Amino acid sequence: MNFTKYKIGLFIRFGFALICKFNIAAWMFLPVFLFISCENEISKIKTLTTTEELPSITANGYEMLFSDSSVIRFKMQTSELIRHDAEKVPYTEFPKGVKIEKYDAKMNIVSSITADYAKYFDTDQKWEAKNNVVAVNLTGDTLKTEYLIWDDKRKKVYSDQFVKFIRKDKTITGIGFESNQDFTEYKIKDIKGILYVNIDQ
Repeated sequence: MNFTKYKIGLFIRFGFALICKFNIAAWMFLPVFLFISCENEISKIKTLTTTEELPSITANGYEMLFSDSSVIRFKMQTSELIRHDAEKVPYTEFPKGVKIEKYDAKMNIVSSITADYAKYFDTDQKWEAKNNVVAVNLTGDTLKTEYLIWDDKRKKVYSDQFVKFIRKDKTITGIGFESNQDFTEYKIKDIKGILYVNIDQ
């Protein structure tokens, strides 16, 4: 995806914070509340409320635009977002799914990805999408799979699992897939079947 690590940093540190400050406050006071309510269960409280186990930020109904040279390139929408900063490899989790749209300079949607579950890893600049993953390009070609990686550093989208690629004239199934970010140049590695469709009928 064509946005810088700096912009992702701002997205995580500032964009979330403005919307989620009440959620953060709730997490901060949770250990105190538990201590007052369960004074005799101190050992259990310490186990359940360690900093490592608590997410840094949570948000509901979130939408974010990513720009490059003042031109909007991507839009991300999600019902729920959880930021995990205390992990060894920090990441943002989308437990209720995510939708990502990629735009051209004229704000036309050139590709999109939806999934029932996703993660974004800051250091690797990589999206991991799982469960009912659907990707569509500008011409309507559709990829369906249960697992997909969107690697911004390599400018590649790929999967090592079963995929179904649906075009107007045929449907291709196979194991393993690799494509550019627009899904206009792709390769299905281990083709299992091709079903041709008569588009003249």
